[in-house]
Amino acid sequence: MRRYDYLVVGCGMFGAVFARRAAEAGRRVRVIDKRPHIAGNCYSEQIAGVEVHRYGPHIFHTDNPRVWQFLNRFTEFNNYTHHGRVRHGNRVWSFPINLMTLAQLWGIRTPAEAERKLHEVRVPCEKPQNLQEWILSQVGEELYEIFVRGYTTKQWGRDPAELPPSIIRRIPIRQTYDDRYFADRFQGVPIGGYTHMFANMLDHDAIDVELGVDYFEHAGELEGDAERVVYTGKIDEYFGYRFGELEYRSLRFENEVLEGDFQGTAIVNYTEAAVPFTRITEHKHFEFQTSRQTVITREYPAACDRGQVPYYPIRDAANAALYERYRAEAGRSGLLLGGRLATYQYYDMHQVVAQALTLADKEFQREDLPVHPPRLAA
Repeated sequence: MRRYDYLVVGCGMFGAVFARRAAEAGRRVRVIDKRPHIAGNCYSEQIAGVEVHRYGPHIFHTDNPRVWQFLNRFTEFNNYTHHGRVRHGNRVWSFPINLMTLAQLWGIRTPAEAERKLHEVRVPCEKPQNLQEWILSQVGEELYEIFVRGYTTKQWGRDPAELPPSIIRRIPIRQTYDDRYFADRFQGVPIGGYTHMFANMLDHDAIDVELGVDYFEHAGELEGDAERVVYTGKIDEYFGYRFGELEYRSLRFENEVLEGDFQGTAIVNYTEAAVPFTRITEHKHFEFQTSRQTVITREYPAACDRGQVPYYPIRDAANAALYERYRAEAGRSGLLLGGRLATYQYYDMHQVVAQALTLADKEFQREDLPVHPPRLAA
């Protein structure tokens, strides 16, 4: 007799959301993670009185009411709205590219002027085949050099001409003074941190969480005690890299505790290739703190070998084709996949939540969520 209906491998966003829905549908769930903490890359912790996003900044945003309502059962979000800033040379620019950016660069004041100038500088390309061609066809060479070339090369370890356009298309270009990074209706950061939200989500009698457990060291025993496996890790690793390795990018973080206020905003991107890090995060601004001390994090992109933490799938044509071979193998084996790594997609958090809810709908025939509020962990 198997003790669990589901073994969920990975305690990040997908794993936690699916586990909660499964538990509320009357299933027994075992959630494991090889890290010593819950919440995956969303994990946050207190340093010098500041809630720090250990694995890079996470700003929640969505237009999906169901996703927003689901997460609001487990936390209260503040009203943080991200307005990007870019450091290039000795100047700080408004970002994403908007009318203020164009005013800073060219002295432009109106949307009509902006359209005329952009029409003048765009590099014509009827069918852009890569990131570089696409962004040049939208904003021309000067904006490309300031905002895109150096940052993209650092982040992805490749020339922009070698990357798919989908990477850059997710960033808006506006001819108004709207400098919000995300235009979604619902935005914010969990009050008290992401870890608190995950603890509440996993606080259910039908969910057992086991940390510091490497799935691959105990796969036979773990799978033998569950009816089905929900896997959120690297799909190529699950199948022993039998078809070859998918490519990812990793990150390295350096934290520093300082006095006062370092940069006056949560995130500043550094777009010059000569600057080794891509951004500096000052975490206290996510919760509007005015504390005496501050914590900043410099973020360094890195190659991703097997022993490093994968963050971003490099989904070019060759990797996408390789992933399809693994996905087909997963389908034949009955393995359930979810999250960035297992589905090899550059997802935002809200997309992962929606993906987990959709899988739960399929598994449980869209059984209604309970109307009673959750029991919040202290």
